Amino acid sequence: MIAPDAVLSADMEDALGDLQAHLNLIFARTRSLWKESAARIHPELQVTGYKLLTFIDRAGTVNAHELAGRFEMDKSVISRQVRMLEDAGLLESHPDERDGRLRSLSATPEARAALAELRRQHGSRLRTVIEELTAEEIQAASKVFRLLSEA
Repeated sequence: MIAPDAVLSADMEDALGDLQAHLNLIFARTRSLWKESAARIHPELQVTGYKLLTFIDRAGTVNAHELAGRFEMDKSVISRQVRMLEDAGLLESHPDERDGRLRSLSATPEARAALAELRRQHGSRLRTVIEELTAEEIQAASKVFRLLSEA
């Protein structure tokens, strides 16, 4: 006879394995979606630049130091990506009001409009996918993602 705790443990292991498998699929799909989205914004935009641009757009203005810390990237990588975004007309750079040694970065109006359209399309796709879920199920999923993001 199997002890009840052993069955629960096996069920928990199966559930965790299933969660990990689905997370792997989500991450793979996310990478693909980032690549596709970057190309829709600008044909030469790389995924890294796309992720930085979306963060800058949501933040309003940031500096390269903040980006390096947030994305745990070397400052030289951030500098190259910022330069590419500026050259593509997607990013504006101005002297930082708080520290003249830094540059304040913001998305151009064209970039903001393109990103807003992508967010609208992605949001529509997400609503279609989850329309069969209840508000409680969505809240539970959101809690799981929040906990994973804080781990």
